[in-house]
Amino acid sequence: MRNYICLLLIGVFFSVTLSARNETLEQNYRRSSLYSLLVSHTDQAFAKDIRKAYLQIPVPDKFNDHNLSVRVLTMTGGLEKTKSNEENAQISKFLSDNMIASRLVARWFNRDMETGECNMDLVAERGLYNASEFDKIMAEYSARGQSLLMDKGEDLIGNTYVVVNDIVYGDREKAGQAVGAGIMVLGAVASIVVGQNLTGLSNALGNLAATYKGFKVSIHSFLYRLVWDEETAATFYSSQYSAYPDAVKAAAFEAGRCAYRLQYVGKCESSGKDISFIGINESSPQTMVLKACRRGLDDNISALQKSFPEFRTHTPLAGVSPITAYIGLKDGVSDKSRFEVLESVEDANGKLTYKRVGIIKPVHGLIWDNRFMALEEGAPNAALGFTTFTKESGGEFFPGMLIRELSER
Repeated sequence: MRNYICLLLIGVFFSVTLSARNETLEQNYRRSSLYSLLVSHTDQAFAKDIRKAYLQIPVPDKFNDHNLSVRVLTMTGGLEKTKSNEENAQISKFLSDNMIASRLVARWFNRDMETGECNMDLVAERGLYNASEFDKIMAEYSARGQSLLMDKGEDLIGNTYVVVNDIVYGDREKAGQAVGAGIMVLGAVASIVVGQNLTGLSNALGNLAATYKGFKVSIHSFLYRLVWDEETAATFYSSQYSAYPDAVKAAAFEAGRCAYRLQYVGKCESSGKDISFIGINESSPQTMVLKACRRGLDDNISALQKSFPEFRTHTPLAGVSPITAYIGLKDGVSDKSRFEVLESVEDANGKLTYKRVGIIKPVHGLIWDNRFMALEEGAPNAALGFTTFTKESGGEFFPGMLIRELSER
């Protein structure tokens, strides 16, 4: 009887099914987590400006911010084979050599680097769990608790992504010929540095205001996913996770860092050729760089989601009469877009799944232009505040139900 009651309580504590009728929960849903990095070319024009702009750009609001302390990798020359869709050897080597996958795992569990002590606060927060009850379950029913965590972690920790953005100024052909030079880091973790130092970096980057009309950047974005399978999770929870300082488990994690890995998903490119600087004061050249970089990065995130369904995000319905959601051109919405409407459901084992309850499509002329600085440039529909949809199929919808873009037919 006691075991039955405990399992019943576990089911209650871990229940995260969205209440579709409760509008106050419309933003309370599980998001994928994202760590973004910039490849900065120190020998190209405006490198310093691009770096400064990049560090001002927030993680897209459809993702959880999983950034580490290091955000910028620097190199002289350019990356090799950026036009290829194949995995980039230079980037993958950096990620592997510096054990980025294990750092992402450590961040999930707020792991103390010295003592090995971990906690479930971030997992509970992002998984919509009650943290205190989470701890009780882990402490009193370790085996079952770990089993639940492995199941739940599949759509939490397993949906952790890394996107590495290679941003180059328009005159890339003149920007330096030292292709293949070592990558190094501008960041707080000294052990990650793998290249030369920054001596000799030129401060003479030119006057952007004089050349803003021709300023553009091309961005190659490389997408990776953290591998968090049953074996990886079991190893971590059984021999490396500890809620208290534990020298043995701390050593086990350090020794097992190389076992954690990232899987290459794919890449995309934006050319930056359609960026408008209307509405930007020439006395604020940094704003031009910020707009060019942010627009290009938004385009690439959207393109990656269209190309790789596993990377697609969910968006809650904001209203149903009419049907609205807070997405738009920045997210790649067009007249051709179609979205499935999803209801979240937990099975008997507590695993979260999504059941399709209908399909919607944008209303022509009512797609929100939510691109960065669209209002400032006077873009049509920039003031809409949301995109309006019409129902293509399905029954009754409620605010808070999630929508996800379908592949184009």
